[in-house]
Amino acid sequence: QVQLVESGGGLVQPGGSLRLSCAASGFTLDHYAIGWFRQAPGKEREGVLCISRSSSNTYYTDSVKGRFTISRDNAKNTVYLQMNSLKPEDTAVYYCATRLYYCSGYGYDYAYWGQGTQVTVSS
Repeated sequence: QVQLVESGGGLVQPGGSLRLSCAASGFTLDHYAIGWFRQAPGKEREGVLCISRSSSNTYYTDSVKGRFTISRDNAKNTVYLQMNSLKPEDTAVYYCATRLYYCSGYGYDYAYWGQGTQVTVSS
């Protein structure tokens, strides 16, 4: 059974930080790319960034460059999205998704998805 579970979302003040986790089961993620997507109410889902099997980051949303970073812990079979300097416009449900080998900024390229975790940035 392939499964992805996101956690770590919550309420944070503007300028604050959160670390989201994406725990994988049913496969070992070291041969997979993990993408992070987000969707706010009334808006389309957008690709945010992705970590490749070589652990390099690829950004698909310019506004998060310099603020968001993905890392992976193969021993825990988990990837993390570190979000710093959060802004109200970052408020969304954040999803992780996986596909073999290569990063993509398009959701339709990904076979497996987590259920999402809510991030709310508000004072």
